[in-house]
Amino acid sequence: MTEQPKKKQLRTIDAPFVAPGPSGVAIRDRLKHLTPEDEKVLQLVGGHLGHLASFDLAARCADGNDHDAQRWAARKQGLTAASSSRWAGSITKATHDQWALSRRCQLAYIQNIEAGVRMLTHRLSQPLGGKGSKRAPGGYRSKGEWFHKSRRLHTLEHRLDTARADRENGVVHVVRGGKKLLGNRHHLEAAHLTEAEWRHRWEAERWFPAADGESGKRFGNETIRVASDGEVSLKLPAPLAHLANAKHGRYVLTARIAFAHRGQEWRDRIDGNRAVAYRIHYDAPRGRWYLTASWQRPVVRTVPLETARAKGVIGVDTNADHFAAYRLDAHGNPTGEPRRFPYDLSGMADHRDAQIRHAITRLLHWAKRAGVAAIAIEDLDFTAEKTREKHGRRKRFRQLISGIPTGRLKARLVSMAAAAGLAIIAVDPAYTSLWGDQHWRKPLTTPRRKMSRHDAAGIAIGRRALGHPIRRRTAPPHDDQSDRRGHRTAQAGSGTRGREETRHPATDRAHDARARTGTRRRTRATSASKTVRDALSTRTWVQDPLLRTG
Repeated sequence: MTEQPKKKQLRTIDAPFVAPGPSGVAIRDRLKHLTPEDEKVLQLVGGHLGHLASFDLAARCADGNDHDAQRWAARKQGLTAASSSRWAGSITKATHDQWALSRRCQLAYIQNIEAGVRMLTHRLSQPLGGKGSKRAPGGYRSKGEWFHKSRRLHTLEHRLDTARADRENGVVHVVRGGKKLLGNRHHLEAAHLTEAEWRHRWEAERWFPAADGESGKRFGNETIRVASDGEVSLKLPAPLAHLANAKHGRYVLTARIAFAHRGQEWRDRIDGNRAVAYRIHYDAPRGRWYLTASWQRPVVRTVPLETARAKGVIGVDTNADHFAAYRLDAHGNPTGEPRRFPYDLSGMADHRDAQIRHAITRLLHWAKRAGVAAIAIEDLDFTAEKTREKHGRRKRFRQLISGIPTGRLKARLVSMAAAAGLAIIAVDPAYTSLWGDQHWRKPLTTPRRKMSRHDAAGIAIGRRALGHPIRRRTAPPHDDQSDRRGHRTAQAGSGTRGREETRHPATDRAHDARARTGTRRRTRATSASKTVRDALSTRTWVQDPLLRTG
């Protein structure tokens, strides 16, 4: 007796949900036509406040987990004498946010190392050359590889112990100005920088000309004030008050601001004296000054899931170089042709960000033309999938996973979709590519339509967002093939049990339908049977496995 293979255990699939809208807005414009005196004042203010911010961050890191409201107030009081009360409040708040961000990154770092240690421990426990499965990898190929991986395991364990000790003691490691720029100091030739150029960038990144807004004050901010006509003025810190060119220790810049994006929304806020935060940033490589305005907004109330599904959805499969999208109606049927929106994630961060924005913009424009109310996308998270301990020599695959812009894509897509009046439905990514390729790729492939695995995954994502099963229900066979191929119905409801099974064999035929149902209505069949096959039979047929010879 042969042993039956065990069925693959599928993990639980989470229900789809409508992603909440954005809670903040940030816009930016360039400060043009600044005079040398304006630039000098901005550099002095930024350098002075940056020095205070560095001092405050060091004090906050020294407090660790023992920090409380009293120490926060003491830090703010110490900074007020060297700047102002509002400047000190902005600095201490930014310091607190930076320390909290470092703590979250520290936790993510610990979890990443723990995943690597678990994977190395598992693979080292397997025999050399042992084959793995889809759920767990096998052993290493040679003794040399096993030896090097064992050394790496000890290294990761040491890093893990150090990181855990730092977290328990409240120790974080923060670099004001950026760790990457700090590393370039030791590799100036590779970074194509001279020492003077690097010093200029380093100082500019450590400046702190930023101020939080305050509702009820004129134009929503007393420290950096932007009037409705675009005039920019800032309150000078106490040691630099002698540089003021206006009343009450203020300095007015010659540049004028005109926000092209969300300009009317910003103007409505400052006219109502509602809080707006500003940050002045200097782009050292380009030699340009920018001003960024940001404010909080009430969380956009998400539409109910049924309302988002009413007009169908567009299922989007996220890949390392493109979006694969397919439109589905409210019943889960794919309509039209698949669409692809490519992007290039190579190069600098600004280039990658622009590519993502451009691809999302084209996707949203197509969604508006299609008339749908929602876009379905996978709720991806590859945090535990990037480690080299899990994928070994598959460096190309690790780069592919790391290249998918999951975090930035979510933030960008939700924000831009909310501005366009579209909802985002997040679905569980489990088995979407596998089942989409299995059930939808071949049926939709025609001589004029080339379906890829990603296009089929977009259909699977859309059907899951609509609440339909991914599996495609096959059409009924031809009349002459219903007995030997098995009958399948496309009219059965989703709650009908056995709707995907073959029809059970029946001995009764249509010629006696009136007698069985007790109706006088005529049927399409003749009243009398003309074949032996249609004769009534009350016996059951059983196949004998052995041939009888006597």
